[in-house]
Amino acid sequence: MAYLLYSLVFLTLIIGTILYLTRSRWLPAFQDSVCRLQNLHFPGSDYLYSRLSPGSFEDDIEAGLSSSNFDLTGNVEGGDSRSGLDDVAKREILNIMKKRRMKFDEARRVYMEQRFRDNGIGPDGRPRDPKFVSFS
Repeated sequence: MAYLLYSLVFLTLIIGTILYLTRSRWLPAFQDSVCRLQNLHFPGSDYLYSRLSPGSFEDDIEAGLSSSNFDLTGNVEGGDSRSGLDDVAKREILNIMKKRRMKFDEARRVYMEQRFRDNGIGPDGRPRDPKFVSFS
């Protein structure tokens, strides 16, 4: 058994050395094929990945982080100089949209429910603290 292991390790070292010494011959062809694979467009790939940049509200609209219920066009038309939505929240919402294949409004609702749960707030909006007293 040890003989087989040593033979496999020795063969791997020999092949690795040969590939390293002849890399000037085979590396350009390998890089060209990798570039061609990167330029392929797969159906649905635009939906699965969207670029996240720390830009402005215009970038957030282009990333799909706007809807009729959460409209950012007023910020753009009003000349809002802020840097856009929170980067951490954008990343989380885009992850939810990608993993669960949800639209923006649904992903935003799921994100807010997760934040509420993490901060001890129930789905009805009331704190889950057992010492909480409310007078209505």
